Amino acid sequence: MATANWCHKSADGWLLSIHIQPGAKRSEVVGVHGEALKIRIAAPPLEGRANAALEAFIADALGIAKSKVSVVKGLQSRQKTVAVPAAVPATAAASEDAMRLTLDPSSGPSPA
Repeated sequence: MATANWCHKSADGWLLSIHIQPGAKRSEVVGVHGEALKIRIAAPPLEGRANAALEAFIADALGIAKSKVSVVKGLQSRQKTVAVPAAVPATAAASEDAMRLTLDPSSGPSPA
C-alpha cells in the first residue's frame, strides 16, 4: 500500500502537495507521484483555468465551498501546494488519514 507525505497539517488547516496533469480527458485522482498526489484535470493550463478546476475538484471531493480551497504555491507549475481549511466536514477530513482516504482511496491509512 503506497503512503506519501502529500498531506500536511498546518496552523490554518491542511497543505496538500499536488502534481497536476492539465488538459486530461476527465478530472480524477491518479495516485501518488513522488511526494505529491497526482490529479488529472480536464481544464487546459490557460489563464488559471487548471488552477480553478483543481480548487473546485478538491472542494467537491471534501464537500466544502470552492472559496475555501486555494492554490498557494506553484500557480504556473504542475507542482502545486493547495491550502484547505481546518474546518472541513468531520466526515471528510477529521484527521490526516481521513483526508488521505477522501482524496486518494488507494493510499490507505498512514502507519502508526
